[in-house]
Amino acid sequence: MKNLIDKAIQTHNLSKKELTEILKEDSINEYLFSAANEVREKFVGNEVHLRALIEFSNICKRNCFYCGLRAENKNCERYRLSKAEIINFSQHAVDLGYKTIVMQSGEDDYFKTDYLAEIIQEVKKTDVALTLSIGERTFEEYKTLKAVGADRFLLRIETTDEELYRKMHPKMSLEKRKQCLYNLKKLGFETGSGCLVGLPGQTLDSLADDILFFKELDADMIGIGPLIVHKDTPLKGNENGSFTLALKVMALTRLLLPDINIPATTAMETLNPNGRIIALQSGANVVMPNVTQGDYRQKYEIYPGKICVNDTPDKCRGCIGEKILSIGRTIGQNYGFRPKNRKEIK
Repeated sequence: MKNLIDKAIQTHNLSKKELTEILKEDSINEYLFSAANEVREKFVGNEVHLRALIEFSNICKRNCFYCGLRAENKNCERYRLSKAEIINFSQHAVDLGYKTIVMQSGEDDYFKTDYLAEIIQEVKKTDVALTLSIGERTFEEYKTLKAVGADRFLLRIETTDEELYRKMHPKMSLEKRKQCLYNLKKLGFETGSGCLVGLPGQTLDSLADDILFFKELDADMIGIGPLIVHKDTPLKGNENGSFTLALKVMALTRLLLPDINIPATTAMETLNPNGRIIALQSGANVVMPNVTQGDYRQKYEIYPGKICVNDTPDKCRGCIGEKILSIGRTIGQNYGFRPKNRKEIK
């Protein structure tokens, strides 16, 4: 089994069968995590890139089975940030030293492309890289958002298992999701995706397929997180995903895509008090602290028990900064593009 990991270190390729074998075998976990950490250091260095997350709307037209923001959840108190609030939160993030803003929302049709374009142009005046995470849009809409300055786009696929995707995403299409990702790549976005680990009915073969899809896509950033069950969703009563298995999927993703950006997700830390630090020592190189202010944080409840929902952006920035330095890593001072895509912000 260690030979398979050594092969991945050298070639950055593994077959579906080889991936599944590693995912199945827990005796080599520490060797896997150490290998992913070494590959991370070799290809992207010791910098940890901080991305300032603004959750600007928790209104969503979708009904994904695992998500607390699903349209049919009547217990979710909805909100939308105003243009002024988004720009204000963004400016505060810049004042705290962030070089990337991540604007994330449910799939909220109120934010038409032209309106988003106005907001993006204002945010970009503060000399930041800008990531959008707003769901499925048309090619032309993505093209407009790119033209006005959006640099990156995060569109998680969650699973590439067609049957499982259909079960978890009513009235949605896996093929359309994939096409959106290919459209984003074609338009020149740094394109991010990711998967949930622990969905009911998910297999190790399925997770191996997810990793291979990320490789095929040549994704620029991948977020891996364990399922955390929300009581106001159809998955209530199911078990949470495994922290260790999510970490293994993340580490294998690092081995196969050695130079991409991989966040240490907040869901990791929801299940393990040191989850983000462990992830940073197992292949991750990005952290996305929340800079949304006020009680909006509590209302953006994709899953329960999210960390830091009662903290201020200033406290979050100081806390994660200390943790990063405590493990001998440094905080990135540039825009944090994937090395092969590095550029200056226009």
